[in-house]
Amino acid sequence: MNFPVEDILHLIPQKPPFVMVSKLLYVDETTTKSSFIINPDNLFVKKGIFQEAGLMENIAQTAALRSGYIANTESKPVEVGYIGAIKDFEVFSLPKVNDELITEITIENQVFNVTVLSGKVWHNGNLLAQCEMKVFIGNE
Repeated sequence: MNFPVEDILHLIPQKPPFVMVSKLLYVDETTTKSSFIINPDNLFVKKGIFQEAGLMENIAQTAALRSGYIANTESKPVEVGYIGAIKDFEVFSLPKVNDELITEITIENQVFNVTVLSGKVWHNGNLLAQCEMKVFIGNE
């Protein structure tokens, strides 16, 4: 598949209006990049500002996008992921409506259905937020 992938809704379990990724920019063995343009009617927008919970969900959905992309290339069903833990969540700045976020996750460790990843969110080259996240994958 060529990047960017713009038709992503079949790759993630989330459905509108709870979609916090717009495009899949890149995937390799350990790294995934997504882009997200913040719409004015987004659930996490308050007074024109995208909130902390939205940044966290954007990182989690970038992980979901990765899993869905890999499942799709292996002709497997897209599974649901659950945030198990978040560590060292830091927010340096909040983006505004119409900003494009570039989110990168790096897989730190993967054991069975548990993935530990680090996530970073940027806008115009400025780091907005980062954290470590533990995600459980599975339809149970």
